[in-house]
Amino acid sequence: MDSSPIPQNSAHSTKLTTNQRIRYFIEDYWDIFFGVISGVLAYKLHIEGSYALSAFASAMAIIFFSITVSEIAEILADRLKEPLGSFVLTFSAVVVEILLLFMVLLERSDGLSSMAADTVKGGIISAVIVDMNLLLGLSVLVGGLAYKMQEHNEETSGSYITILLVTACVLLVPSILALTNHNAKVLNKASVLVAILLFAYYIVILIFQTKTHINFFKATARSRLLRFKKRMQDRENGEEEEEEIDHYIFERMPTAVNFLFMTGFILIIGLLAEFLAMDGLKTSVNLGISPAVAGLIIAFIAVAPEFFTAIRAARNDEPQRVINIAMGASTVTILVTVPMLLLLAKLYNIELPLNFNTLEIGALIFTVLLAWKTTQNGITDYLEGISHLVFFFAYMLLAAYF
Repeated sequence: MDSSPIPQNSAHSTKLTTNQRIRYFIEDYWDIFFGVISGVLAYKLHIEGSYALSAFASAMAIIFFSITVSEIAEILADRLKEPLGSFVLTFSAVVVEILLLFMVLLERSDGLSSMAADTVKGGIISAVIVDMNLLLGLSVLVGGLAYKMQEHNEETSGSYITILLVTACVLLVPSILALTNHNAKVLNKASVLVAILLFAYYIVILIFQTKTHINFFKATARSRLLRFKKRMQDRENGEEEEEEIDHYIFERMPTAVNFLFMTGFILIIGLLAEFLAMDGLKTSVNLGISPAVAGLIIAFIAVAPEFFTAIRAARNDEPQRVINIAMGASTVTILVTVPMLLLLAKLYNIELPLNFNTLEIGALIFTVLLAWKTTQNGITDYLEGISHLVFFFAYMLLAAYF
């Protein structure tokens, strides 16, 4: 074999057929293609006043572009290493959720301000419910059916459960004050103090996770589903890893340029979130959808990209990755999303007291307790996955009529 260096473009042109190039292009850029189509359609429908269809198209576009953001984020995380890598992954995981919820909070026209605030609070709790029950339940079910039992690092789940129990209790402080008939001024002040406490706790956890006890969290929290699939297929065909990775344009981009692209996609998501907030709330009122259900829908949209990663990880016998995705995302939702939303609300002079209703309080507590029981020994099976799903569908039923 000739040892002289071969230019990448030449190597690709001699090894790849036209059909292979088309297949790689579709696998790499389908999310951007459908994101653009859905986004343009959402704008057109919004202008025409088709609010329900516009909200649906906006939601689909946000999901597609969120997948792209998560892919770029992992490329950056691989290059930057710890602790910057974890920061980038965390940022990509929460920014879409924050944008969605904040745009909803800003929607105050036509007397929707009260419903907007309730929807945001429902979205915060629903994100945890979806991550810890639907995502974790489906993944554990898939893994249990494929491998009977799966093992993960019980230190990981133990640490996350401790964090979630503490943060859940802290988050419920304003709700307890509301139940004891404290006035709005006290609730708002307590909510701000809770947000500060949660973010300070997150700083400590970040140090714990990336510096002092990194061995507790060895598995990567995110992976690129389609890139993994392509690597497996190309490896079977005898193609080298270095050449196949170069097919994806963001793998070849400099780090600074990737940051610019990721920022650009996030700005697009922010614009689409505005359409979703405006048209989605109007649709909810017209159809009689409760804030709890509206919050669930927002949580589905924000968490959707993680489903691809988690289920594929379960099928490939990577339960550690599943645990990190589900519990890590839930932790960040409470510790980062809540403080950021409170900060943005203060900047825009919007009151957002964190007094959750009884359904949200009960669902949060029982979700953490259920996750503790199903992951405490480091072994999961399909029955535990089904248990999480049953709990989730019961919550959906209550949310629909609450």
